[in-house]
Amino acid sequence: MKAAKLYSFNDIRIEDVPIPVIGPGDALIKTHACGICSGDVMPWYIEKKAPVVIGHEPTGEIVEAGEGVTSFKPGDRVFTHHHAPCFTCRFCRRGDYVQCETWKNTRIIPGGISEYILIPRINLENDTLSLPDTLSYEDGVLIEPTACVVKALKRAGIRRGDTVLVIGLGFMGQLNVLLARKYGAGKIIGADMVQFRLEKAKESGADEVIDVSKNNLIEALKELTKGEMADVVIVGPNSSEAMKQGIECTGAGGMVLFFTPAKPGERLTIEPNDLYFKDINIVTSYSCGPTDTADALEIIESGIVRAEKLVTHRFPIEKTAGAFRLTAEAKDSLKSVIVFE
Repeated sequence: MKAAKLYSFNDIRIEDVPIPVIGPGDALIKTHACGICSGDVMPWYIEKKAPVVIGHEPTGEIVEAGEGVTSFKPGDRVFTHHHAPCFTCRFCRRGDYVQCETWKNTRIIPGGISEYILIPRINLENDTLSLPDTLSYEDGVLIEPTACVVKALKRAGIRRGDTVLVIGLGFMGQLNVLLARKYGAGKIIGADMVQFRLEKAKESGADEVIDVSKNNLIEALKELTKGEMADVVIVGPNSSEAMKQGIECTGAGGMVLFFTPAKPGERLTIEPNDLYFKDINIVTSYSCGPTDTADALEIIESGIVRAEKLVTHRFPIEKTAGAFRLTAEAKDSLKSVIVFE
């Protein structure tokens, strides 16, 4: 079978590799679609895993089920998460699945952008979902990224009527805009420097957008909010400077959420008393767990999130490097998906 293997940020090769052999409790899927994640195109993040078969947002059809598998059968259409928790450790008992050692160490084999994928028993049992007939494989690709936003917005604790600022309007920013209203936002403001993405954010439900290539973000936000700033700020860009701006955009009693990590070695310098006396809280949100993927599937079924709204480019596996570069450019695109015949 073919698989897309990354050796370095600018070296992605389509290689012939053996189809994985499943064991008891495992399943094998024929891949139908897999998304390119914004995390895949952060060089420092992805290259430390190299060489690696990239992609972790796959959907497909089960073609073989191992001995003892009862929840799924050949012919079932599924989404599978690349990590799955144990459900028994102290982190899982607290619902903090991403800190579970089992979650960290599980994976799909060999990776998402491959013609066939082995789903290990733990992933199959603890975070694989059947796709309803009403959803396409491309809709299913959106489950994992939508789940990341679901987890983040739960953590952000939006109160009904809050003003929410989303900094960075790439694919994940668009999802944050789309879902912020569901979680209670009264006014949604988006900020970016790419006109295509600013326009898309308006289509996704943003009440106002700020073009930071032409305007100072802090001053523009002050004007839009009559000096009150935002109740909740979601920071998308992976930099400490964006995080600092996010804090400055947060009004008294508000919450700033770091949706993406900063680059290694960066430092965030803050004045603690600015946070303390204004009662501003900082929260992080890394990846997602099974409760979030289940919620995400319901949201996608409801129609709030659909591929037709967000998938802008489709590529065959042979063009994976082009899809990767397009996503990294972060310009006139949102979601790129590798589709399989």
